[in-house]
Amino acid sequence: MDEALVRSLTPGVLTILVRRGADFAAAEDAVQDALIEAFRVWPAAPPRDPKGWLVTVAWRKFLDQARADSARRRREDLVEDEPPPGPSPGADDTLQLYFLCAHPSLTPSSAVALTLRAVGGLTTRQIARAYLVPEATMAQRISRAKRTVSGVRFDRPGDVATVLRVLYLVFNEGYSGDVDLAAEAIRLTRQLAAAIDHPEVAGLLALMLLHHARRASRTAPDGSLVPLAEQDRGRWDTRMIAEGIGILQAALARDRLGEFQAQAAVAALHADAPTARETDWVQIVEWYDELARLTDSPVVRLNRAVALGEADGPRAGLAALAALDDSLPRYAAVAAYLHERDGDPDTAARLYAEAARTAPNLAERDYLTRQAARLNAARRR
Repeated sequence: MDEALVRSLTPGVLTILVRRGADFAAAEDAVQDALIEAFRVWPAAPPRDPKGWLVTVAWRKFLDQARADSARRRREDLVEDEPPPGPSPGADDTLQLYFLCAHPSLTPSSAVALTLRAVGGLTTRQIARAYLVPEATMAQRISRAKRTVSGVRFDRPGDVATVLRVLYLVFNEGYSGDVDLAAEAIRLTRQLAAAIDHPEVAGLLALMLLHHARRASRTAPDGSLVPLAEQDRGRWDTRMIAEGIGILQAALARDRLGEFQAQAAVAALHADAPTARETDWVQIVEWYDELARLTDSPVVRLNRAVALGEADGPRAGLAALAALDDSLPRYAAVAAYLHERDGDPDTAARLYAEAARTAPNLAERDYLTRQAARLNAARRR
């Protein structure tokens, strides 16, 4: 059974159930039941129209749930609306479903978490990591969001800012995490940019393209992580970089700076440097200053500390780092890098090992472990 096919069909099936009157929580449960049934039935008898099969089975599962309710009149109305047999429309409903999940009755953070879980396919653990909160806290947040929208008619789409946040987090998870969703996030952001004339939509698309252009060089043939300074820039996708920079320049010319445009500007400066040594770190620090003003994000300030260490020396970076919470993800890795550059390999080795223990994925853990081993071996010689 093609799991990728099932993943691509699920948002459209969920959208159809919501449009037909199912509340979100019940529709999601019905779709999950239909997927379980598909995994059981399809290997022996694959349907000619997979989406139509999933819609029909999910709708019947929903009706079974509705029949357990005391609202008989509502149940009969739903039965009359059962979709007819035959192929289902082939339109891509995924982006519309992102807007529907960003419902006005939810706070932006809850809407993002719900959409990432229900539509993006991310686990609660992955979402919690993106939000820098414990997994149990995120599980409660998602449960509350589902309760909030239970019984709510999904006929009022949410705002663009919430949808952009979802797309950004999906791309980040697909780019650096365990699930490959980066290409899907770019596809949906292109759709959104074609439909909405908004500088931050353009900024997010530019940011995604500039990061994605470097993807082929981010790992070695054995799967190990290659840091930006050591990447083979000849493997970067120059056409994608040119497209991203062009989109960014047009957005910045509108003089409505936002978070994604500022992030894209940082990515553009990295992409534009012929070599790592020629990177314009002074400008990058200035853009991180803008980002800090726009977001007040501790992660932005962590990245700024790295940039400051490159622009003004490692001790300047360490001074900026000292003002941050040392429990931040990747704090130990940044501290290790700056201490190594400052000529303190013992402290750097200890911090690399500490960072490896809390690394968010296997590739990063292995890279940090190798850095610690390299410094420890040099010390023994």
